[in-house]
Amino acid sequence: MSTVNTVLPLAGRVAVVTGASSGLGEATAELLAQRGAKVAVLARRADRLAALTGRIEANGGTALAVPVDVTDAEAVQAAAARIEAGFGTVDLLFNNAGVMLPSKIADVRTDLWNQQVDLNIGGFLNTVAAFVPQLRKAAADKGVADLVNTSSIGAQNLFPTFEVYCGTKAFVTHYSRNLRIELGSQGVRVAVVEPGIVRTELQGHVTEPDATAWLDETFKTMEVLEPADVAEAVAHLAALPARVNIERLTIMPTTQAN
Repeated sequence: MSTVNTVLPLAGRVAVVTGASSGLGEATAELLAQRGAKVAVLARRADRLAALTGRIEANGGTALAVPVDVTDAEAVQAAAARIEAGFGTVDLLFNNAGVMLPSKIADVRTDLWNQQVDLNIGGFLNTVAAFVPQLRKAAADKGVADLVNTSSIGAQNLFPTFEVYCGTKAFVTHYSRNLRIELGSQGVRVAVVEPGIVRTELQGHVTEPDATAWLDETFKTMEVLEPADVAEAVAHLAALPARVNIERLTIMPTTQAN
């Protein structure tokens, strides 16, 4: 009787997913675990993380819930140390936590501006700082490690009332492409994923009336991306041969023009 090779493409990988309590992070964590990685999931909502790790383990995967606010640099450093002690050196990071809070410039919603800058840039950088040492170590030991950052089509295109959100995502894209120059020679692949409109919780946080109306109409008239679509892209990037680094990946709904 012949045997079938059941080796999973991400077997032996140690992955971290931030923003894992919903949306892209949740879907990606589940898929990475299905493909064989041990997955540590980070977010603020401990109950959501517990439910997620329960599903992963029920499906035969290995997961660790680490409740943390990524805007707290010391807490993220502590989370990184805990994950390395429990799972081993991290060699795959999906740096995904973020928030989208559009507002008209005339409303001067500095509270919303600050939330987006603090999380989308500050939390993003805290996560890079905490895990890059492990990625570099893993690359030296295994020959490759992956840092995949979540940006947005908003980093490239124009969306009225979304100026601050788009600005933070432009930072993520440009930072990622520059960081790749520094880390690529050390075996750490840096990729940035720029999704178009995806069905996630982000839209539920929007309070600006014009933006809400535009999003509602878009979801009624367009077949938008699902979180699983982006998760497939992240898993694909991580499974490529070590010599291959897709540095920037834009994923759009087929009918989204902008």
